[in-house]
Amino acid sequence: MSSVMPPRNNEGFLEDPMLWSPAVAEQIASESGITLTEAHWEIIHMLRDFYAEHEMAPPAARFFVKAVKQAFGEEKGNSIYLMQLFPGTSAVKVACRIAGLPRPTNCL
Repeated sequence: MSSVMPPRNNEGFLEDPMLWSPAVAEQIASESGITLTEAHWEIIHMLRDFYAEHEMAPPAARFFVKAVKQAFGEEKGNSIYLMQLFPGTSAVKVACRIAGLPRPTNCL
């Protein structure tokens, strides 16, 4: 896998979400030690759809979990499941970074 990485800010979020591609997602995920599976892609595509509909990333973890729960049910719409998929300081930040979205507004 080799692709040109679009410009990112100092936290690793793409400057322009339109420059995202699956190859870019794979690169960003690998920087965090994450190998993307179908379970990851399901959430990544949901986030991109959320962004297309609302013109923003889920603003906080609570909204992220709620959006996942609405899309996929309780089994996947919970913090433990999402933190296992997107480990780090904040699952929503890691997931949004990989999905090529702006930094969630209310995440530390």
